[in-house]
This record gives sequence, C-alpha cells and structure tokens, in this order.
Amino acid sequence: MAATWLTRTLGIRHPVVQAPMAGVSGGALAGAVSAAGGLGFLGVGDRTPAAWIGAQADLARELGGRFGIGLMAWSLESHPEILEATLAAAPEMVSVSFGDPAPYVGPLHEAGTLVAVQVHDRAGALRAADAGADILVAEGTEAGGHSGTPVGTLTLLQIVLEVGEEAGLPVLAAGGIGTGRGLAGVVAMGAVGGWIGTRFAASVEAAGSAAAKARLLAASEADTVLTSVFDRAQGLAWPADHLGRALRNDFTDCWHGREDDLAAHLGEAAATLDEARAGDDPTNLVVYAGQAVGLISDLPSAAEIVSRLVADCDNTLARALG
Repeated sequence: MAATWLTRTLGIRHPVVQAPMAGVSGGALAGAVSAAGGLGFLGVGDRTPAAWIGAQADLARELGGRFGIGLMAWSLESHPEILEATLAAAPEMVSVSFGDPAPYVGPLHEAGTLVAVQVHDRAGALRAADAGADILVAEGTEAGGHSGTPVGTLTLLQIVLEVGEEAGLPVLAAGGIGTGRGLAGVVAMGAVGGWIGTRFAASVEAAGSAAAKARLLAASEADTVLTSVFDRAQGLAWPADHLGRALRNDFTDCWHGREDDLAAHLGEAAATLDEARAGDDPTNLVVYAGQAVGLISDLPSAAEIVSRLVADCDNTLARALG
C-alpha cells in the first residue's frame, strides 16, 4: 500500500501499529509485529516492574529491530522509575496517555523518541498538540482497554484530523479496527495508520492466558462493557473519566452499575479476581477487549495478522477506487 507519514518516518513497511496492552503485549508480540513490517508496542501498567521494561525491550529489539512503549501519564508521577526505564530502553516511539503528557514530552524528545498521545475529544487533541506531541491517536469508544470518551471512532477521527491539520500533526486511528477493511477506512479518511489492539490480543505471541484467548474467540461485538469495576476492585487509581472496555462476565454482571456497593466489598471482590487469574476462571477473568472482538474467530501469529490486514486493506482500497 502507499506510504504514509508513519511508514516514511519510522522506515517501516506497513501503517500498522500494535497498540500497547499491559499484561498482553510484551517483547514477543511487539517484536513479532515489528518484524512483520508494523510497529509493535510494549504495554506498561501501573504495577509493571522497571526491570521488566528493559528485558522486554531487549527482546522486542532482538526480534523486530524497533518498537514502542505505552505509558500512562497518571501513573508516572508516582513511578518515575518507569519513565527512567523507558528512556534507557530507547524506543522509537512512546505513547503517554490518560493524563497530562506535558511533563514527559521534553525528556522523551531529548532522548530522540517520538511521542504519541491517545486523545478522546477535541479538547484533549488540542492539549496534546500544545504539549508537543508528535502524533495524535484518535481513540474511539469501541477500543478495548481504557479510553475516555463515549464518542465513536468515525466521528472522533474526523474531529482529531481537523485538529491535526491545523497543528501540522499526523493522526493514527484507534478503536474498532479488526480487519483490513477497517484499516482501509481510516487511511482513506486521512489517518496515517491504524492503532490496533484486540486483534493482536488474539495472537500466538500475545501474553494473555489460554482462557483469555478462548474468551476472545468466543465473544461477539455485543459482549463488551465499559466499566470501572475491575480497576476499583484491584485498587488501581485510574482517573474516573477513563473507563475500561472489557468482556462481560459474572463479575461485571454482579458489580457494574453497583459501584457504591462494590466499595463496601473490595476485599471480597479483589479475592475473586485473584482466584480467577490464578485458576484461569473464565466466569470472572479480566479480559480487556474492544468491540472488534466480534471480528475475531482464530488465533494466528502476529505476522499473519499483519499480512492479512495489509492485503485486505489494499484489496478494499482497490475495489473502492474501481
């Protein structure tokens, strides 16, 4: 397919970014995506050890040559060692999202790293541009994991593209992209590529458990919920306006919409999630996924996913252009 800002700037073959997913995208997945011609990301959570970042960065570089790292702005103030480990890893791109990126853009630029910021509305896109971001990621509500908007990707992408044009910044699209058709759609709109998570979570190299991957294969597009109950039960200090889209299960059926009651039963709820994780119990297991899960029916390698995305994107654009 035609080159975009993303492929030209990073020297990669395809405008495909594997979104950072804490607990799912380690060095094996990030390296495999990059080796296949895209850009893979390590997913870093609030409780990720700094040593993990260095080890997984080495693996990603060994397998794929280049990689990115995804950080949560709200967590960095209390975990400066995460930023230090990220700078030491020297990734090609770092995403700093879910909070104010401004304090971290300067150090990352000084280290020679491009900075992406996931944004969820026009105001957030403007703040990211003012903070010095190199690329905006328009993340619609369809996306798996945490976001901060009730707005769908189609509408949000148009808004963020307008901001990007005014600020001279490229835009990636995130949320609901599970096939080459979706990639073709956002590229045709003006995005420089797709920021894709859920499809890669259902891959051989993804670090999720067998039970989590089985749930991804079985789920439909209607089986997700945007909720805070997993974060509350685990004591994770996510900002209130950043809910997480995950597969519904017995835990969400019990507590979603009953957050005040959950606050009085946190010990019990945390134990339930710990037991589910230890035993791969699908009835309570936390599995973050976007609505594109309804497009997933197999568990291929990351390289196969990249190949399909690109081939289907090219075919879709060729048909659209006659």
